[in-house]
Amino acid sequence: MAVVRVRHTVKDYAMWKRAFDSDPLDRVGSGVRRYRIMRSADDELDLTIDLMFKEPEQAEDMARRLRDLWRRPEVAGMLGGPTAEVLLHMEEAPLGDAEY
Repeated sequence: MAVVRVRHTVKDYAMWKRAFDSDPLDRVGSGVRRYRIMRSADDELDLTIDLMFKEPEQAEDMARRLRDLWRRPEVAGMLGGPTAEVLLHMEEAPLGDAEY
């Protein structure tokens, strides 16, 4: 599995979430199998988004397309410091009686 980890600060979460939900890059059609949205415990506008893919090539393509999207003037004003990094999932295991 490959993950595109996106980090950025948004100016307004509700506005950002509407844009995210409009899905301008067709996540399903691009190979996203699952996503996770997280925010900093200290700053509700500091977001981390994980997009999970089966194939690394799909993740690389999405990261490139995200960077292109962020250059658009109508999007650039909504975000601060966007980054997209492709990570390869190596291992995950529950510890103790963890069930989540």
